[in-house]
Amino acid sequence: MRSPLPILFLFTLIQAIVGNCHVSGDPVEWSELPPLPDPVGYAGPFAGVVDGNLLLAGGANFPRGRPWEGAQKVWHDTAFLLDRPDGEWRAAGKLPGPLAYGISISTPDGLLCMGGSDAGQCHDDVFMLRLQDGVITTQTLPSLPEPIANACGVLIGDTVHILGGVTTPTGIPSDRLWLLDLSAKELGWEEGPSLPGAPRMLATAGTMDGNLYVFSGTGLVDDGNGGLVRQFLTDAWSYNKSSGWTRLSDLPEPRVAAPGPAIPMGMAHLMIMGGDTGEHFFQQAELKDNHPGFTGEILAYHTITDTWTTVGTWPVDHGPDPGKNPALGIWSTVTVPTVEWNGQWILPSGEIRPGVRTPRAMSIRQGDDKADVGTANIVTLVLYLGSMLGIGFYFSRREKSTDRFFRGGQTLPWWAVGLSIYATMLSSITFMAIPAKAYTSDWSYFFANVAIVAIAPIVISLYLPFYRRLDVTSAYEYLEKRFNLATRLFGSTCFILLQIGRMAIVLYLPAMALSSVSSLDVYTCILLMAVLCIVYTVIGGIEAVIWTDVVQTFVLLGGAILSFVLILFRTDNGIVGFFQSGSANHKFFEDTVWFSPDLAVASVVVIFVGSLFNNLISYTAGQDVVQRYMTTRSQEKAARSIWTNALLALPGTVLFLALGTAFFVFYQANPGKLSMTISNDQILPLFVVRELPLGIAGLVIAGIMAASQSTLSSSLNSVSAVWMTDFHKRLWPGSSDARTLRLAQICVLLTGVFSAGVACVMASLSIKSLFDAFIGVIGMTGGAMAGLFALGIFTRSANGKGALTGAVTSIVVLYLVKTYTDLNFFLYGMVGVCTCFIVGLLASLVLPADGKSLQGLTLKD
Repeated sequence: MRSPLPILFLFTLIQAIVGNCHVSGDPVEWSELPPLPDPVGYAGPFAGVVDGNLLLAGGANFPRGRPWEGAQKVWHDTAFLLDRPDGEWRAAGKLPGPLAYGISISTPDGLLCMGGSDAGQCHDDVFMLRLQDGVITTQTLPSLPEPIANACGVLIGDTVHILGGVTTPTGIPSDRLWLLDLSAKELGWEEGPSLPGAPRMLATAGTMDGNLYVFSGTGLVDDGNGGLVRQFLTDAWSYNKSSGWTRLSDLPEPRVAAPGPAIPMGMAHLMIMGGDTGEHFFQQAELKDNHPGFTGEILAYHTITDTWTTVGTWPVDHGPDPGKNPALGIWSTVTVPTVEWNGQWILPSGEIRPGVRTPRAMSIRQGDDKADVGTANIVTLVLYLGSMLGIGFYFSRREKSTDRFFRGGQTLPWWAVGLSIYATMLSSITFMAIPAKAYTSDWSYFFANVAIVAIAPIVISLYLPFYRRLDVTSAYEYLEKRFNLATRLFGSTCFILLQIGRMAIVLYLPAMALSSVSSLDVYTCILLMAVLCIVYTVIGGIEAVIWTDVVQTFVLLGGAILSFVLILFRTDNGIVGFFQSGSANHKFFEDTVWFSPDLAVASVVVIFVGSLFNNLISYTAGQDVVQRYMTTRSQEKAARSIWTNALLALPGTVLFLALGTAFFVFYQANPGKLSMTISNDQILPLFVVRELPLGIAGLVIAGIMAASQSTLSSSLNSVSAVWMTDFHKRLWPGSSDARTLRLAQICVLLTGVFSAGVACVMASLSIKSLFDAFIGVIGMTGGAMAGLFALGIFTRSANGKGALTGAVTSIVVLYLVKTYTDLNFFLYGMVGVCTCFIVGLLASLVLPADGKSLQGLTLKD
C-alpha cells in the first residue's frame, strides 16, 4: 500500500494556495436591560452591584428642557435597584444628598461611593451603600483628602486608586493619585506618585494584572488670551507600585469622559467604549439638537503588545426624531460607570449629547469570534490520528506478556526511548505555554530547561544504576526494598493521583485552546484525543507509546518550526526584523532578573534552582520516565536515551521561546488580528487557526494534539504499570500473566476514561497560566516522592517510619507555603524534596529502625 504522505502534501499545498480559515462572529455582543423609571436619564450617576442587585444612584440631568434654552441642571439623590436582567427598576432609598460625577466601585461589602459634586461645589465624602430589608443604607468612611469630582478610579486587589479630577466645579484638573487600602485595620487615604503627564479630568481608568491604566481625559491650557481652554488628551499611562508610572502608546484619538472603568476582555485587552473625541466640542452652541452625538467606535488597548485597535461599534440607532426625542433611539454614552453584573458589563443611562441623557441601559458580553476549522484541516487531523491508531494496531500483535506491555521486552532502541522521554516531558503544556510565556514576558524561562541538562549526569550516575540493577517494573518497588510496604504504596498512590491530574490538564489545555479560537468543541477535542490515545495504548503497550512518541516529536517540532518560518516571511525584514523588534521591546534577556533576594520573584537563580528540583522529581520519582529506563537492552543505552532527551531540551526550548517572541512581533504589527476572547496561553492556536494556510494549520493542530497525546499515553501505561505491580499483584498474587495483561489493558482504559472526565469538568474552570498551575501541582505531591528516593539512595540511617514522616510533613509544609507565603511556584519542588529529606532523616534518628538489609540499596552498599 502506498504511503498517504505524498497525497497529503499535495492536498496541503493546494489548500495553502486557497487561503486561511474563515473567522466569523463578533467579539462583543450587545443587549438591553429595562430602561430606568426616569424618562430623561442621568449623567454621572453612582452605579454598581449590591447584594447581587444592580444599583444606580444620584446623577444629574436637565429635566425641564435644554441648557441652551435656559434650563438648569438638576442633581438627584434617588437610588434605583434592578434585581434581575428581565426585572424592573424600583426606587430603593436615597443618597445623603444630591450628588453626581463621583467615583463608584463595587466591593464585596457594598458599593463604595467617593467624591462627586452638586450644583455648588465638589465633595470629599466617602460612603458605602448597602442593602438592608430592600432599602439602601449608608455607612460613612474616611473622607477624601480633598474634594474630587470628574476623576477616574478602580479597585486593584484591596486598594482603591483614584486619579485626577477637579476640586471645584471650575477648578484646574489634578494629577494626584490617591490610595485607600480597604483591608487595613484603620482606613486612611495615602497619596501615591503623581501622574507624570498633564493634569486631567474625565479620564478613563482600567486595571489588568494588578496594574492601573489611565487613558485620555481633558486638561486645561492657556488660550493665548489670558484664559484657559480644554485640551483633549490622547496619552495613556500605566502604574504599578513596584515600577511606578510608565508611558504607553497614545490613543488614536481623544476619548474624553468615556464609560469607565475600561472593560477588560480576555486576559490582555481593555476596551474604551466610545467617548468624546472633541470633534464637535467647540461647536456645541451652534449645533444644539443637531449635535451628532459621541463616537460609537470601541477602542481596545492590548496590554502585552502596547497597541490600539478598533474592535467594533455601539449599536447606534438614533430613532425617528433624534433631535426632539433622543430617548427613542440608541446612542453611545459618556459620563457613565461601567458595571460588571451577571456575566455582563452594564452601561446604565449616561449622556448622549451635550445636555441630553438617556434612560436606556445597555449591556455587553464577550462574543464569539471563532474561526471555522475547514475541511482541509479536518482531513489532515484525521490522517494524523489514523496513523497513530495504525502504529497501535501494528504493535498489538507483539503484546503477549506484561513484560512486553510495560517494558517492551527491553528491546527498544535508545534513540527512540530518548525521543519518547522528550515527547513525554514536552507535552501540550510546553508546546503552548512556553511560547505564551515568551509572548507575554521574555526568555527567562530558558533556564528552566537548562536544568534538564544539569540534572542528566546526576540521574545517569546516581539513580539509573539502582533501577537497572533491581530490574524493576515499577519505580516504587525500590521504596519497599529500601524502606517498607507502606512507603511503596504511599509513593505509588501519590504518583497515580498526580498522573490523573496531569492527564486531565494536558487534555484540557489544548482542547480549551483550540475550542476558544475555532469551531471545534472543547468536549469533542478532549474525547477525540483521549479515545484515540486510549485505544493505541491499550492495544500496543509501551512499544506503541514510544513509537507514537517518536512520530509525535517530529510532528510537534515540525509544527513549531513551520509556524516560526511562516511568521518570519510575514515580518518586515524577516529574521533581522524579528530580532530588532524583539530587542526593542525587551523580549529576550534585556529585562531578565538574574538574582533577587526576594524569593517571590522569578529570577534566573530561582528558575534554575527550582527547576533542578522539579526535574529531579520527574526523572527520579516519576514512573512515566523511570519506566523508559527499563525498555532498552542495557544501562549504557538507557543513559544514551537520557542524554538524547537532555540535548534536545535546549534547542527545543529556544525554538518555543523564539516562536513566542515571533507571536509578539507579528501581533504588535497586526493588532487587529488579535482575539479579545482568548487567554494568553491560547496565542499559539489562535495564530495557527487564523493565520496559517488551510491544511498547514491542520498539521500544526495535529502537533498540538500530539503534544497532549504523547504525555497522555505515557501516563496511561505507567499508571497501569504501577497499579498492576504495586497493588494488583499483591492483592491477587496467583493471577496468570495472560490475565494480568488483560487487566493491565483494562486499567489503561478506565484510567483514560476517568482522566477525560476530569478534563471535561476542568473545562468550566479558569486558570490564568496552566503552566504555573502545573508546576505547582508537581511540587506539591512530587517533592515528597523525590525526597523518599533521595533518602533511600544517599543515606543509610533513614528508615521506613522516618521516611513516611518526612513525606507527610513535606506535603503539609508545601500546603502551608503555597497558602500563606508568596514564595515563587518554581521553588515548591525544592521545598518539598528538602523537607522530606531533612525531616525524614531526623525522624529516622528518633524512630526505631526496621532492621532491613541495605545491601545494594544505597550509594554506599
